Amino acid sequence: MDEARTGGEADDPARLIDARIAALGDWRGARLARIRHWIRQADPEIAEAVKWRKPSNAMLGVPVWERAGILCTGETYRAYVKLTFAKGAALPDPSGLFNAGLEGGTRRAIDIRETDAVDEAAFKALIRAAVAHNLSRTRG
Repeated sequence: MDEARTGGEADDPARLIDARIAALGDWRGARLARIRHWIRQADPEIAEAVKWRKPSNAMLGVPVWERAGILCTGETYRAYVKLTFAKGAALPDPSGLFNAGLEGGTRRAIDIRETDAVDEAAFKALIRAAVAHNLSRTRG
């Protein structure tokens, strides 16, 4: 069963993401929190979920943002935060935010290192484009 749908307070996606951010305790947590805030500002109807909870990620899982399907995931690695857009190859990226996974047929990612600046307006535009893309696929 998907953790986001079990209904228990301990499995509340917002609380799980809060715990994931707190567990990082460094610049990656702060960066993920800022990105999360931008995602919520870009479209308040975006839902949060936590997927792929397993022992290798201390059962904290991966934050996922969804609206009419997955928009993006927020993974953390030792040297960077990776935001993977599920349908990134189909999205306009005039600001060139995508810098990883460029060879993939469907996904695209943004790897953010500690000293990297991210253009807030361009990022929010990318989120809105992902929402529009997902919504366009649900209309018959």
